[in-house]
Order: sequence, then structure tokens, then C-alpha cells
Amino acid sequence: MRVNPVLEKVGPSPIAAIQERARSLREQGLRLIDFSIGDPREPTPEFIRHALRDAVPEISQYPSTRGTRALREAIAGYVGRRFGVEVDPDTQVLPTSGSKEAIFSTPLAFVDRAAGDAVVWPTPGYPIYERGALLAGAEGVPISLGDDFVFRADTVPAEVWHKVRIVWVCTPHNPAGTVTSMEELARFVELCRRFDALLCSDECYVDLYDRDPPPSALQAAGRGSRNVLVYLSLSKRSGMTGYRSGAVVGDPEAIARLVELRTSTGTAPPEFTQAAAVAAWSDDRHVAERRELFRRKRRILREAFSRAGFRVVGSEAGLYLWVRVDDDLQAAERLLNSGVVVSPGRIFGEGGEGHLRLALVPPLEDCERAAEVVVECLTRT
Repeated sequence: MRVNPVLEKVGPSPIAAIQERARSLREQGLRLIDFSIGDPREPTPEFIRHALRDAVPEISQYPSTRGTRALREAIAGYVGRRFGVEVDPDTQVLPTSGSKEAIFSTPLAFVDRAAGDAVVWPTPGYPIYERGALLAGAEGVPISLGDDFVFRADTVPAEVWHKVRIVWVCTPHNPAGTVTSMEELARFVELCRRFDALLCSDECYVDLYDRDPPPSALQAAGRGSRNVLVYLSLSKRSGMTGYRSGAVVGDPEAIARLVELRTSTGTAPPEFTQAAAVAAWSDDRHVAERRELFRRKRRILREAFSRAGFRVVGSEAGLYLWVRVDDDLQAAERLLNSGVVVSPGRIFGEGGEGHLRLALVPPLEDCERAAEVVVECLTRT
């Protein structure tokens, strides 16, 4: 069968291979603690589930691409509380079916493959930036991060800025858990405006942090969010991964173009899911409780790797622990054979070699048990 050669090039998700290996070990009877995928195990708060159940209609009809006004207003309200930024719910907010599909499809609305448009992203990083860019026909330009795993605007070569259409930043960063400063975000905004590029900021983990709340590109952009789109999600903030509920917020003209694209694909969250999202975006107390829980998990595992003699890098915010090891494939295999599933850093792109990523998703007691395995397994000669 003839297929898109780009699809052949990018292949399946590398995390799928880890899951296949883990599935095989489970079938052999090994009990596993799985840190490989960012899918938290804690229950979705009851008030959110209640809102969804109450909204399931007797007659199901197509949702609108723009989403309900109640949801757009709830998202705008959250942005105002969290970042102190006023956005227009009618022109600057677009509900999505999670953030992953929105990130993947965004280049389809803005890349002109005939013009040689480029899309920039940091590496190591979330693989979807590359996949969406290449399948849209863009020239992909991964920018290698330094030892601190912070993406800086001035590391993008001057010649690239003249052809770039989209620049992806991720803060807090996946996989390293580093935070981009307000000053650095402002520099990205400045350069994107100068070269008429879009700054697309993946901020899906912005409400999970240990100390100071991470800033947003919306704050750096100011009123109107010109040349800036921010991608938000309820998956980790509210434990709603299976609800597939997110949002894009920012530049009104860019939002309008995304609406045009999405009316063609019929991509819109169901209205009963939107009702649950209204409840989630409107409440901050449950987020503070979840943030404290992730903070405790991070501390337990950070201390375990420290006792085992390994350095935790970044990991100040977000959902992940990023650990420096000698050989990430070997370390991941040793842990897997001892019942702990982690992701070798190299699957997140160049520069990830020699690191492990742990998603802080297992329950607290499993994190404590995994900490014992880490120390015993990785210190064994």
C-alpha cells in the first residue's frame, strides 16, 4: 500500500514500544509500576464527573467548532485569575479535544509548504511538534537544548528566523521540567513579531509546580496576544486525560484561522465534556490539592535517585522527573526487569540520551515502593 512517505519516516510513537515490552512482562506475571506515560491515576474530582453526567443529553447533536460560550468564558476567567491577562472569550479562546490534537494540527493552518516555511521546536521535547510540522509539509528545525534544558530565543540561528512560521516552546518543559522565564518568553515574542512568525507555547503543565508559578507567554504578549497562541489542558491540572479537554488562547486572527481549519475536520469536544470542563476551569482548589500531591511524589523519587548517586536535572515543575544516567537504555531496561517502567530520554529526541524520564503518575504508595527499587536496582553492581 502506498502511504505518505513522511508517515513512514516518523514511524509509530516510540513510547508504544515501551508499552509493548511492559505488556509482555505483565502477561508473564510481573507486577509493574508504570512511570512511562503522563496519565495520572488519581480519581477525577467528583464535582467534575457530576457536571459531565448531568450534561449528557437525551438527544445527542453535533457540537459547534467554537465551543459553548459558557466554556469560553470559564477559560477566559481562568486565564484572568492565573495570569492576570484579559482575553476576549469570543475571539481569543478556542476549546479543543485535548491539547495533543491541537498541537499536531496547528501547522496545517499556517504552513505554506510551497514557500519553504519552517517550524522550530526544542530537542529533546514532545515528539508531536515534529510530527505535526513534517506532516504539514514544513521544514523541521529542531534546536538542541543545553545542559540546563532551557530553550532560548537566541539559540535559533539568524537564517532560520527569516523562514520560520511557527516556533514551539514548552514551559514547564516536557521532558525536563524546566521553566522558561518571563524575560525569555518576551524575547521569543519580540522575535516572532519581528519576523511575522507565531509563537506557540505549550503550557499544559503550567499549574503543576514546586515553588513559584511558571509565567505564560500570554503575559509576555500583553493585551491582544498578537503573534502568540498558548495551549492549555485539563488533563494534568484536573485529572481529566480521558475527557480530552483543552484550549488554545491568544491572537484573534490566528484563532479564527484555526476555527476555519477545524470546521473542515469536524474536530470539537462533545458538549457534555465541555460542561465538565466549565466546572474544572472555574475551580482552583482541587488544583492546589493535586499540585501538593505531585510535589510529594517528586520529592520521594528525587531523594531516591540522589541516594542511588544520580543527578536529577530541572524537574522544578510539570509532571516529570528528569534524571541523568550513564546509559539511558541500559538503566531503563534494568528498572523494567525490576518492575519499574520509565522512558529512556533518547525517545524525546537528540540531547535526551543519558537521561530517564519518569511521569509522576502512580499513586503515592507506589512511588514509595518504586523509590526502594530504584536504590536497590541502580546501585547494584
